[in-house]
Amino acid sequence: MTELENDTDAIEWLGVRYKTILSPEQTGGAMSIVDSWSPAGSGPPRHIHEKEDETFVMLSGTCKVWIDGQETLAGPGESVFIPRGTNHTFKVVGEKPSRHLVILTPGGFEGFFADMARGQLRIPEDMPAIEESARRHHLSFTGPPLD
Repeated sequence: MTELENDTDAIEWLGVRYKTILSPEQTGGAMSIVDSWSPAGSGPPRHIHEKEDETFVMLSGTCKVWIDGQETLAGPGESVFIPRGTNHTFKVVGEKPSRHLVILTPGGFEGFFADMARGQLRIPEDMPAIEESARRHHLSFTGPPLD
């Protein structure tokens, strides 16, 4: 197990563990960094962040990243930049989990993860509540997760 798996300050939603390690409050809103541990096979539905650029810094595991119809693999030591307004998703591939840093500029979207963990909302059963939080965090869902 990694440190994040055992970290009591981390939050969990749908098997993914998140820990904000640099908050918007610490940066005057300029950015935030979330340490994320995602199990094999996990990944969100396709979506767009309206206000944030998103950068993944891969620490372990491999993710298939889909950005506006283009797929690529990202593994340890690699980074992926996703400009705001860009349709994207990812899926952890292989048998190992992925640990990656999610850098958001500006910060604030990490509040969506907190909402989801607090309510332990499920997909698709709780989509109205998920979509309401998504709207508040300037996120729109555009399609299913990767196969």
